[in-house]
Amino acid sequence: MAEWLELHPVDPQRRWLMRAVERVRAGAVIAYPTDSCYALGCQLGDKDAAERIRTIRRFDRNHLFTLVCRDLAEISTYARVDNRQYRLLKTLTPGPYTFVLEATRELPRRLAHEKRKTIGIRVPDHRVTQALLELLDEPLMSCTLQLPDEEHPVSDPKHCRRELDHLVDLVLDGGVCGLVPTTVIDLTGDVPVLVRQGRGDVSGLGLEPV
Repeated sequence: MAEWLELHPVDPQRRWLMRAVERVRAGAVIAYPTDSCYALGCQLGDKDAAERIRTIRRFDRNHLFTLVCRDLAEISTYARVDNRQYRLLKTLTPGPYTFVLEATRELPRRLAHEKRKTIGIRVPDHRVTQALLELLDEPLMSCTLQLPDEEHPVSDPKHCRRELDHLVDLVLDGGVCGLVPTTVIDLTGDVPVLVRQGRGDVSGLGLEPV
């Protein structure tokens, strides 16, 4: 049975955030709100927790997790960012975007794409997530929370409490989020490429679709 913590979406209770940090560090898989939809998360490099998330989402071995970071400085630890990429990241973060970047050696090997050596990274604009990351003091390994056989991601965990109670260890209930996942932009080439149009607006950026 999952532990449920109800947090204020703008001013989340520190004691509940600290409880979530303790659970993550102990190997928990959590559900938490973001600026797009709810997400699944676990501690960076926790192999067992990552495998549980793969099972929940029915991912194959080639599916990559996203690193959810608190700011651009944290991104630079795990991904290589040149001046051109940095300008775009600064424009679009925090926000509902995921960026595909070249991984650094600081990234656990199993998190990077086996052939391309890339990683998806994002900085969400949500107070609960930002406060959690600040206390955790490292990124979360994460992916969109979408239940098997469901067409849309989870926007309100209360609507699927029965399922979540048996899938995750902890739910940070920060209220209703959206239904649309992040916009994904590949920054590994000479020009940025739009991989998926999601919640993040890219109008005016002149991005090429994949």
